[in-house]
Amino acid sequence: MEFLSALPGTVAQGLIWGIMAIGVYITYKILDIADLTVDGSICTGAAVCTMLIVNGSPVWLAMLLATLAGVLAGMLTGALHILLGIPAILSGILTQLILWSVNLKIMGKANQALSARKYDVLLSQMEIGPALVVLALCVVLLVVLLYLFFGTELGAGIRATGINPAMSRAQGIHTDVTKLIGLALSNGIVAFAGALLCQYQGYSDISMGRGAVVIGLAAVVIGEAVISKLPQNFALRLSGVIIGAVIYYIVYQIIVLIGLDTDLLKMFSAIVVAVFLGIPYLKGKVVARFGIRKGGKKNA
Repeated sequence: MEFLSALPGTVAQGLIWGIMAIGVYITYKILDIADLTVDGSICTGAAVCTMLIVNGSPVWLAMLLATLAGVLAGMLTGALHILLGIPAILSGILTQLILWSVNLKIMGKANQALSARKYDVLLSQMEIGPALVVLALCVVLLVVLLYLFFGTELGAGIRATGINPAMSRAQGIHTDVTKLIGLALSNGIVAFAGALLCQYQGYSDISMGRGAVVIGLAAVVIGEAVISKLPQNFALRLSGVIIGAVIYYIVYQIIVLIGLDTDLLKMFSAIVVAVFLGIPYLKGKVVARFGIRKGGKKNA
């Protein structure tokens, strides 16, 4: 009964972090870039949204500007990578460090309250029913918009860049531009998730994004495992990421209820991600070692 009573809130958190995980999916799976900016940009979105609402801005404007702040963070990572030739993973780390100081300056302190009783917010954990409806609408709208965008010429160019940059350049695609747009789009979505998260939990905190990359990757690999047997299309893969995040938080809630040490959850998440990412490599090694092929024995 305790699990069932906590389930709506667990699903709500899963939906919010699922939106964040879609941002991770864009860089990791589509662009083939390990972007660590998200640990900072989710907090940037939350900080900007919180401070604007506290200072009297409408919630829609606060969320829009929070998303744009995430876009700028992604563009900074792209600029460090493209203009200065810094490896993508290191560019993300540098931007993340910059955002730590920026986020502190935005909030003026390590955390900032955002009470739903005092300010007009879009959703709150105190009203879980309406919050679930709002989050479900956000998820559906985001999946539809991304599905349409990646079906355009620009979206196809971003996908091609992640698959084969050299061939993309040979086809006339400006891969530097597509990388920049992909990073900006990814972190904009992550910051949007941060704007939702601060409203839902009632505060923003400088450490709220710590480990976001691990959660995002866990959602991606869990989602891929869930939909692996289904007919594949882009919208389904995005939906799988959301499902993976919800499952992740359901598992987290079960761990809390049975009394296991929640301090170890991120370690377990990292192990799960490592196992799922390592399976294809190990499978390839086994195939190469023993000559296993589909359709019969070796040289059959």
